[in-house]
Amino acid sequence: MHALIRWTNRAVMALACAFMLLMMAHITTDVALRFFFDGRLIGTLEIVSYYYMVVIVFLSLGYVELRGEHIRVDLFAKMMPQGVQLALYVLACGLGLVFFGMLFWQSAQDAIGATTRAEEAMSNVTFYIWPARWALPLGFAGIWLAVLSNLLKSVTLRRAL
Repeated sequence: MHALIRWTNRAVMALACAFMLLMMAHITTDVALRFFFDGRLIGTLEIVSYYYMVVIVFLSLGYVELRGEHIRVDLFAKMMPQGVQLALYVLACGLGLVFFGMLFWQSAQDAIGATTRAEEAMSNVTFYIWPARWALPLGFAGIWLAVLSNLLKSVTLRRAL
């Protein structure tokens, strides 16, 4: 199960990286057009703000959690015995599963609503933002799976990760 979750989060992270490369190419093209030809790509700000940034941030959550790279404050926990550290880690993972599960549920409901309404942003052109809403539940599902995987791994190893 851990391998499947790891593979899934890596695939989603690869998608986030592809969006980052696409964003870099998009912005570079826009800057080059402005500098060399006094032109521009219409909608660059909206596309970067509503699509690229949202996808990059949320799709990378699970991968970062699997690698243990999220910010942790464990100043006092590291001084406690192994059993207490494990208990605190299991508690934190349990709370994380509840928290990210709720975030997944709510963001999925919001994405369904936005899709049904064909949500759009105010712009000079019709600019649909409902597709970007799906990055949130996908990202929260990824981090939920990563927390579950880390929890099972720590219980199996009998130590906090």
